[in-house]
Amino acid sequence: MALPVGIFALFVLMVLPIPPLLLDMFFVLNIAIAVAVLMVALNARAPLDFSSFPSVLLFATLLRLALNVASTRIVLVNGHEGGNAAGEIIESFGQFLVAGNFAVGLFVFCILLIINMIVITKGAGRVSEVSARFVLDALPGKQMAIDADIAAGLISADEARARRREVTVEADFYGSMDGASKFVKGDAIAALLILGVNIIAGFALGMISHGLSAAEAGELYITLAVGDALVAQVPALLLSIAAAAIVTRVADTRDLAGQIGGQFADPRGWLPVAAILAAIGMVPAMPQMIFIPAAAIAGAIWWTLRKRARQPVVETAPEESAPADRIDITEVSDQTLVTIELGYGLVHLVDESASGPGGGAPLLTRITGIRKQMSRDLGFVLPQFRIRDSLEAGANEYRVTLGGLVVASGAVRPQKLLAIDTGDVREGHAVTGEATRDPSFDCPALWIDPGARDHAIAEGFLTVDPGTVIATHTNQELSSRANQLLGPEEVRAMIDDLKARAPALIEAVHPDPLSLAALTRILRALIADGIGLAHPQPLFTSLALALQTTQDFDALIDAVRVDLGARLVARICEPGARLKVLTLDAALESAILGGMVDPASGQPLIEPDCGAMIVERVSAAIKDVGGPVALIVQPPARRSLASLLRQRARQCQVLSINELPATQPVEVIATVGAQAAPEGLPAPDSEQGPPPQEMAA
Repeated sequence: MALPVGIFALFVLMVLPIPPLLLDMFFVLNIAIAVAVLMVALNARAPLDFSSFPSVLLFATLLRLALNVASTRIVLVNGHEGGNAAGEIIESFGQFLVAGNFAVGLFVFCILLIINMIVITKGAGRVSEVSARFVLDALPGKQMAIDADIAAGLISADEARARRREVTVEADFYGSMDGASKFVKGDAIAALLILGVNIIAGFALGMISHGLSAAEAGELYITLAVGDALVAQVPALLLSIAAAAIVTRVADTRDLAGQIGGQFADPRGWLPVAAILAAIGMVPAMPQMIFIPAAAIAGAIWWTLRKRARQPVVETAPEESAPADRIDITEVSDQTLVTIELGYGLVHLVDESASGPGGGAPLLTRITGIRKQMSRDLGFVLPQFRIRDSLEAGANEYRVTLGGLVVASGAVRPQKLLAIDTGDVREGHAVTGEATRDPSFDCPALWIDPGARDHAIAEGFLTVDPGTVIATHTNQELSSRANQLLGPEEVRAMIDDLKARAPALIEAVHPDPLSLAALTRILRALIADGIGLAHPQPLFTSLALALQTTQDFDALIDAVRVDLGARLVARICEPGARLKVLTLDAALESAILGGMVDPASGQPLIEPDCGAMIVERVSAAIKDVGGPVALIVQPPARRSLASLLRQRARQCQVLSINELPATQPVEVIATVGAQAAPEGLPAPDSEQGPPPQEMAA
């Protein structure tokens, strides 16, 4: 009830007469409030730390105007009784501060009014107006930046809400300050008008009602009017300074005094001050007793700051604020999906100040690059990777974990380069080094000294630094498990982005008939099958069409794959080129389809010996071709064979006969399970041979 009672008291001051003693108490309260507001404004670390300032300025202005009305009433009613008729504070300001000379008081009041209204208030109002305009113009960009950060996983939902609230408060604050500056300007004009009313009405009342002469009326009423105006103008000037200090602040972790003091603490700025003051003091016409001590003080400040700057900074450990027996959830859980753990011998790879074969922080640069590239290929923003040291790993070892599970590990030589034999190395080369295998592609390689790099390149080796080795291995393993990187948050961001461009398409898919969890499951399965999300519109179109006929999970995946068969083929075959195709022997395919079936999924089960034979033949075919191939099978066998070959023969794309585009030319390079491979097939538009669908059937 304090605020409503205070506002009611302001109206009482305006309407009812009050005794001089109570008026003096309110004058003291007004000055105290103005000083308190100024101190809070100076100690605020950012403008939003004093976000209630526009409202405080309104109430302080109302208090000052109410006191002006009350003091005017007392001055005009009791002014003929003497100097203390309107209270001791008005008398003191009218007698002591201006030495009883009302002409001096008028000039002082006019000067304070000019300073307040023209200099401080006008400047603060202009700053508020420009700040409000800039904040409002930047509001959409800040909102988009928050949405981008939460979509990228850089901030949580709670942090995003806090930042949105801060942006809204900032816009409201500067908009309110733009209008609140008019309060101060209006108050200054009102003070001038009230002074004129007090002088004119005092003359009239003194001479007409109380029989005073013009000199007596002027001495009494003008002195009281000037004292009243000065009493009101001093707190008004303090509030104007507070308003200007708030709107001209720049966000910093320090208060205004600390910010200014820290920026004036550079000793290089004080030595010229001391030299110039000393030079001026040497001029004969100048007061040397003032300039020389001032120069000495500036020199002492320079010496002190210079001595302090040379002292080493001692960092103190932060005090424990939480109880020793308290355990926070962040201490026992890791919210990062992908983590790269390094042994202590590899920590320099993420040190920006370090130097080596790959430059400063080479691993950070490589990891950022593969994260951006994978995000472009997959069509969604990957969560941030975490790089940390691990005491469990060896000195030169690294591990890549996905959801806490180790998916890649290896060892590198920190001060070496890896020379990889990609098949172009000359026989009998003279490059020497520690023999090893490339962890990404299992090629023979050598760890060599950086000085032998040019020699190794000349011999046909591909040379990479340790950071690139780790980044490439990470990329290789995460790409094969890309579906595990997609979560509901990424799907939600994709839906929101696509909804802005194709709202009807999203309405046909989500939230009915597919919930966010169901849609995430389908998209993860499509990514696992090699269909990226970089072009979501045709993908969602195929999904929406498939939903018109079925809502079964496996049937939806098969329908979308058939519709996007050309995209699957494009991953392993250049446009217009023949697709290198493997087929299964008819007897082998019949044995797989007629064998055991997984009771949970209904998919055929492949016996271990048969699976090992298929993997061996497919790997040999890939090696012979020297590139990716496609294994064309019947639709019921596709999912089982894809699961078998996904991690064991990554360059083999398993396609059902329905997914192969009718216009795609193919070349059968081998038949898995047969003694001899059939002849290559011509393009479908050729006059020789049947189309590929007839061949596979």
